[in-house]
Amino acid sequence: MADRTTADRTTARTPAAAGAVWGDEDRTTAEVELRPTGDLEPRHEYTVVGGEWQHLPDAVDDDLMVINMGPQHPSTHGVLRMVLTLDGEQIVDNRAVIGYLHTGIEKNAEYRPWVLGTTFVTRMDYLSPLFNELGYCLAVEKLLGITDDVPDRASAIRVLMTELNRISSHLVWLATGGMELGSTTAMIFGFREREGILDILEFVTGLRMNHAYIRPGGVAQDLPEGFRTRLDALMTELDKKIDEFEDLLTQNPIWKERLTGVGILTREQCLDLGATGPVLRSTGLAHDLRKSAPYCGIEQYDFDVAVTDTADSYGRYLIRMQEMRESLKIVRQVADSLPGGPVMVADRKIAWPAQLALGPDGIGNSGEYVSKIMGQSMEALIHHFKLVTEGFVVPPGQVYQAVESPRGELGYHVTSNGTNKPYRVRVRDPSFIHIGTLPALTHGLGVADVIVAVASLDPVMVTAVDAHQRGAAGCSRRSWRRRRRRWSTATRSAAPPCCRCCTWCSPRTATSPMTAWGRSPRCSA
Repeated sequence: MADRTTADRTTARTPAAAGAVWGDEDRTTAEVELRPTGDLEPRHEYTVVGGEWQHLPDAVDDDLMVINMGPQHPSTHGVLRMVLTLDGEQIVDNRAVIGYLHTGIEKNAEYRPWVLGTTFVTRMDYLSPLFNELGYCLAVEKLLGITDDVPDRASAIRVLMTELNRISSHLVWLATGGMELGSTTAMIFGFREREGILDILEFVTGLRMNHAYIRPGGVAQDLPEGFRTRLDALMTELDKKIDEFEDLLTQNPIWKERLTGVGILTREQCLDLGATGPVLRSTGLAHDLRKSAPYCGIEQYDFDVAVTDTADSYGRYLIRMQEMRESLKIVRQVADSLPGGPVMVADRKIAWPAQLALGPDGIGNSGEYVSKIMGQSMEALIHHFKLVTEGFVVPPGQVYQAVESPRGELGYHVTSNGTNKPYRVRVRDPSFIHIGTLPALTHGLGVADVIVAVASLDPVMVTAVDAHQRGAAGCSRRSWRRRRRRWSTATRSAAPPCCRCCTWCSPRTATSPMTAWGRSPRCSA
């Protein structure tokens, strides 16, 4: 708030000040003259500024209007605030404001043993938690050098579970997108069909979401008895329901009118802005990591990459509908060819020691396993205690591992300094990347079309985007010093970091994951 003493004639942005009268009754601009009336002479003018507003175009001079959409708006797909600059009804600029539900998941994962990282990353995208678990565990396994040691059955179960998760995520996108456009039928149907998939996930993992089921080295437990029967019933039902969705929406004139030609991003724009997934494939580019960089043996299954060439919201709708059918094809193939064997690596220094079983109070350690460690083998009890409390040590190094999530390329850049905890966990979340496309995506649209364009991106705001917003503690000098002390004495260096909050600031010597000091490519310090 600024305080300025004025003369007898003062200008202000609003005529609502005490003692103000209009100099010209037909004046249309917001800037008016203040004249003293009686004893009420204005002596001060208070100007309130804050945040990014002072950087926005002047609505008076440019005849533009700046309005807020969100973060409490029910149709912004989450806690997303958009500062819209309008020329009449046409959008001139759209500035996204994020961070309203800051979680700090990436930073928290650096202070927990490697296995416990799955309990954090699974919460980064509550609609597709298994993909975050998979990306993180594949990165850890690559650091450990055990990628080829993961049992085939565990890899097949990972593919099966993630493809089911892809369908449930697309169903939520269809339900919420339909609700935001006024189609309550699509909303009710979408959430109804999702319940069947969540029941299967709960049957296998014990939880409807945030499963922590995929672990470094395999999965937490094998598929329970009766799984195939329930899976076959679900897939038969989903085939019919996807047909119903197509009949309801694909040729619906209102649906097509709202989506066609709205939220256009060309192939060049997608590549420049880093857009992936259905957004990129809607431009005609068949880029899918399951084909270009396969993982977990998914290349052995027969499926097609859904593409369109419309580059708009309607094309993204068609792609997601086709992807649900392709995921059903993959699930059937996995279920028919599911190999036998264990579901965790044989190395007992890495494999999670618990032998889980379904009991009357939920999933827990089996009675036989508890009897062994508590009454038969002191060594087994000590091993269990050490592995659960301290975890395993990962050799120094850094890797990048990406998987094809329902929203696009989900990448994990994980760095180890040779201890039982990650030194750095950095996530390339597609929702975070796609929010950066909003200015190009919505330029020239009407206000009502912003809802359609944002929904076509299918962003998950609550954690997937806001998990990247680091608080002050994550960038402080004190925090950097704590991270530096985690390196051993032999790997410490007296060289200063390039900046306090730089992703790459860490002592780099021949024995550390980073071989030489240098600035980050993005560092401007």
